[in-house]
Amino acid sequence: MNQKNYWTPVIISILAGTCIGLTTLLIQEKQKIADFSYSNSVLVATPSVVNIFTQVSQRKKLNTNNDVKHSVNLGSGVIATRDGYILTNHHVIQNAQSIVIALHDDRRIEAKLIGSDPSTDLAILKIDLPNLDSITMGDSNKVSVGDRILAIGNPFGIGQTVTAGIISAKGRNSIGLNTYENFLQTDAAINPGNSGGALVNLKGELIGISSAIYSSTGGSQGIGFATPVNDALDVMESIIKHGEVVRGYLGMDAQKITQTLAENLALPATHGLLVSDITKESPAEKAGIEVGDIILEINNNPSEDPFKVRRLIASLKPGTHISLVGIRGQQSYQTNVTLEKQPTMQRITY
Repeated sequence: MNQKNYWTPVIISILAGTCIGLTTLLIQEKQKIADFSYSNSVLVATPSVVNIFTQVSQRKKLNTNNDVKHSVNLGSGVIATRDGYILTNHHVIQNAQSIVIALHDDRRIEAKLIGSDPSTDLAILKIDLPNLDSITMGDSNKVSVGDRILAIGNPFGIGQTVTAGIISAKGRNSIGLNTYENFLQTDAAINPGNSGGALVNLKGELIGISSAIYSSTGGSQGIGFATPVNDALDVMESIIKHGEVVRGYLGMDAQKITQTLAENLALPATHGLLVSDITKESPAEKAGIEVGDIILEINNNPSEDPFKVRRLIASLKPGTHISLVGIRGQQSYQTNVTLEKQPTMQRITY
């Protein structure tokens, strides 16, 4: 066998092995960098996060003269579509006479308010500019407690800022901030001015809109809340399409039955929802539901969490038929209810 022909495959094998080894080392090094740096995630997401400046005029009566006091509020927002729709919080733009958007590339433009939804503290703005960087949408249903995330916003108006943390909890619904709550909780630092900003995963995908902090001082104490992106997109779609969020309406209020409540009121059931109020001429009244009834099931599912039931009813379209199983006295019953459109100003939230 020719010596040259003998060594050729050996050399090729050595070179191939070396290349594979180097490639493996590069991949491992890249992974190490990814593990210790969020820079790639930041590069992907930050161009889509904007600063929001609103001007609010307040007329203050001083003796016999009326003085107009101007104040500038700061917040954040996220470019949701390439044609300029922006997601933010309702409280960021509430009572604003003018809204100015400052983009990542230093462009500034006045925004139009398309609509807002105080019940979820969300608002939709619109700007008309070319070459907008819209954020990539994630799926908040796939978020898990313990996932690493980033919060991007404009805290205290000092400029765009990135903080890191994890998802601390999901489905927080009894905070008392909004009518319909389903918050993601995070320990990433969220401060005044972050409201309306982005909560993103490590791919730079939007998973939530930063909404509020739980604090005794007004600053971050490691408990922040964000509206899941799936909920925010539903609100945005409805506002763009209808000018408002169209929700199902039942017209009753109820509280969770606990063991203590059942014993104190001698209730015939230790679980379910106790009806405490019925709105006149509402779907609930038309279906024959009464104060004092115990609702056990809605659409064959146990009804034990009033917050989840509230969100369920609101998520259904007007005209939807639902089935309720309840107890009145010692007698069980089943009734069908046709949901109506929730009135704009309505105290009862079911």
